[in-house]
Amino acid sequence: MSTTPAIPAAPRPLETGFRPLDAGWRQWIAENRLRNCTPESMLATMVQAGLDPDECEPAIRDMETDPAFLAARRLQQLQAKLESVMANQQKLRELDPNYGHVEKRSRVSLGEFLDKYVMGSRPVVLTDVARDWPALGRWSPQDLRERFGHLEVEVQAERSADPNYEVNKLDHQRKTRLTDFVDRVLAGGTTNDYYLTANNEMLTRPGFAPLLEDIGTLPEFCDRSQLARRASFWFGPAGTVTPLHHDTIMLCHTQIVGRKRWRFVSPLQTPLLYNHFDVYSPIDLDRPDLGRYPLFASATVLDVVVEPGETVFLPLGWWHQVRSLDVSLSFSYSNIAVPNDYSFDNPRITNW
Repeated sequence: MSTTPAIPAAPRPLETGFRPLDAGWRQWIAENRLRNCTPESMLATMVQAGLDPDECEPAIRDMETDPAFLAARRLQQLQAKLESVMANQQKLRELDPNYGHVEKRSRVSLGEFLDKYVMGSRPVVLTDVARDWPALGRWSPQDLRERFGHLEVEVQAERSADPNYEVNKLDHQRKTRLTDFVDRVLAGGTTNDYYLTANNEMLTRPGFAPLLEDIGTLPEFCDRSQLARRASFWFGPAGTVTPLHHDTIMLCHTQIVGRKRWRFVSPLQTPLLYNHFDVYSPIDLDRPDLGRYPLFASATVLDVVVEPGETVFLPLGWWHQVRSLDVSLSFSYSNIAVPNDYSFDNPRITNW
């Protein structure tokens, strides 16, 4: 038998002109097959990106028998079952002919509120919560300037240049005197570029305590003793948008000056909202891109305009997008006197 060693195949030239088929691309293959993209469409995308088709084609084919990929397919079946359970529960809820309508109610008893809106998980607008609040007759941009204009506040600024301004909200924090911000809001017209949001936490500061004194009777389902540490203040021009997201607690949001348009999607429809990062969805409910996010076409969106003196109750986990229709002052509070501490296992995928 000859002992002459076999001559190895000549290595491919280092400068092939092709991009390498690295670990990132192999992960891309796995993810796109899990999304049931066809091998043909994937190969076309990879070749267009500058990869060698002679490497890509076997890599795509071999993924089907990769043990890690097969394990992912099993977990995908479990996820699909959970999503189907959620979808069927949503179908049952939508049998209610009034499902698509956000009610505006007054004189709701504590028992009905807890049963229908808290445990029943339905958004509602309460029209009589703030009926005796001094804030309704007192708060205005001019009042803010006169009473608190000398104090410094933290606002979000330069939002228009960043499509992910809410995700990156810490990068947009700016400090300014309240009087200067009032003047900017009144002179700037309709814009989403700057907004004093709940993140400012100004109500925890002694200088702003008089604002809390302007809050009158709270509903029975709220704990007054927790108000100071569980309340937030919002102020901004017409045109500000809080993008689609869900909170991790329940809360009330009372409109004092101006109107806001609230749009809601049930937490049972989370699989349709491409929630790849934290509590955010990339979908703009006002201009959804169905080419990029086709699953959203099956979602049901609830819509309501909240007037001054009206209070939105936001149930646990409901997705919402909020647009200010006028110069707006609002007051939100999460001192709900039922368990209101919940945890969510949020994804942290930033490159989907």
